[in-house]
Amino acid sequence: MSGLTHLDEHGRATMVDTSDKPSTTRRAKASARVLMSPETIAAIRGQSAPKGDPLEPARLAGIMAAKRTAELIPLCHPLPLTHIDVRAELKDFGVYLESEVITHAQTGVEMEALTAVSVAALTVYDMCKAIDKSMTITEVRLELKTGGKSGDYRRN
Repeated sequence: MSGLTHLDEHGRATMVDTSDKPSTTRRAKASARVLMSPETIAAIRGQSAPKGDPLEPARLAGIMAAKRTAELIPLCHPLPLTHIDVRAELKDFGVYLESEVITHAQTGVEMEALTAVSVAALTVYDMCKAIDKSMTITEVRLELKTGGKSGDYRRN
């Protein structure tokens, strides 16, 4: 119909058939930012945020989310993830999040990496909303992907 891989000949959403694709090592990295007020940053730095340090819960939430991506995004394949890492770092603007996900499978892990940083960012928001409801989750983006037929990608 349109050349889109997730539509069948009738225009209905469908999961891509990866049966004939070879399993290869696939890797993806994604990042996100949570912009927050200087007061919120100071509370995190001073360990005085009402719900405690948001960075470690955010990191763990991101790892858990990557493992559940296929349950959240309708046309994603469930994948055997071999490595998930989520990093959360306090910066001058707020919290910088980065994920890395690896698998050896027939399709890539971009969505898992993006889901990891998205849920990690939401967790930071949840942990700090008592101080700062104006936080902004921004720049959720793919930084790198390797493996697969479409080749490698690295954000400039």
